[in-house]
Amino acid sequence: MPAASARIYLDHNATTPVDPLVIEAVTRALRDDYGNASSVHHFGQMAKSRLDDARQEIAALIGGSPTEVVFTSGGTEADNFALRGAAEALEPLGKRHLVVSAIEHEAVLTTARALERRGWRVSRVAAGRDGVVDPDAVASALTDDTALLSLMHANNEVGTLQPVAACAALAHARGILVHTDAVQSAGKAPIDVTELDVDLLSLSAHKLYGPKGVGALWIRRGTRLVSPMTGGKQERSRRAGTENVPGIVGFGVAARLARERLASDAATQAALRNRLETEILARVPGTHVNGGTVPRVPNTSSIGFEGVEAESLLIALDLEGIAVSTGSACSSGTLEPSHVLKAMGLSLHDTQNALRFSLGRHTTDDEIGRVLDVVPGLVERLRSLTDRRAPLASMPGGA
Repeated sequence: MPAASARIYLDHNATTPVDPLVIEAVTRALRDDYGNASSVHHFGQMAKSRLDDARQEIAALIGGSPTEVVFTSGGTEADNFALRGAAEALEPLGKRHLVVSAIEHEAVLTTARALERRGWRVSRVAAGRDGVVDPDAVASALTDDTALLSLMHANNEVGTLQPVAACAALAHARGILVHTDAVQSAGKAPIDVTELDVDLLSLSAHKLYGPKGVGALWIRRGTRLVSPMTGGKQERSRRAGTENVPGIVGFGVAARLARERLASDAATQAALRNRLETEILARVPGTHVNGGTVPRVPNTSSIGFEGVEAESLLIALDLEGIAVSTGSACSSGTLEPSHVLKAMGLSLHDTQNALRFSLGRHTTDDEIGRVLDVVPGLVERLRSLTDRRAPLASMPGGA
């Protein structure tokens, strides 16, 4: 088993290592800023000041106003807040229809299913083979009783950037609210809420080198929303509960670093990602990049390996000290098809042979070289073990 220091982490879309500057800030806040931000005395006001500083940094990352940022426990809560909050606010007006893309994160899709059980009608718009949702398909799904359109900014599996602004214009022309899950794009691609023309935007700290357990929902001023969290008057009465001051402080530092390093991080990661894809496709026959023909976040690559079960290749790579993820969910020992790749129209076989490589700020050229040295041999071995029934040349997409 490789030593921890020799291990290579290429699963940054799942979570990122916390930046050392964030760790320092969280540690200081735990030690020094222990007041309750709702208290009026000195200790409380010091904690509130730290929240205000973080709110400004997060707003700056997305081009919004600090007063429009509401802190949550993460991206999942932010997505729930957006969908459930809009539903509760607009139900009395007779609007009981929700439109989502079929490639959304489960936090959106599962919440949509929960609303269906409450009597809501949900339309799910598929993506094209390129991993991008067609605005015309979104326009066709919108109706007079649509309350909300939820379309992610960047897909977490294949990295494709979605036409949020174009779809938002279509929705707003009909008086429909627009939410975007920007959890996977924050810190990787420029975000400006004015240019995107959205009303609600979800973020999560641990996807951009911040701590787990903290996120935010940006709510455009004037947007009708009912908070699903009841209790005190924290967050301007929009999200009850004592704020996680150390986590939010860390989120603020992570947001500042993401803004400052966005251009350099993106350029470096794109170059490494492109090398990874180019050389794997050259060295390993029967491979393809999912969503590789359209704009993506620079760190993400979904590669399909014909004749290989993705889970088997993932385990083989882990034994070599390389951490990646599959494009499929593993439940109770059964490999389920990726809902993202399925929504893109890929065959059942192709939804189960994809690995996601998601690079990070500290990924090196040497690490990519190590991956390129290891992958061809592992794929060849797995194919020899699992596909004795037909030669590779006869496989779909084989080369």
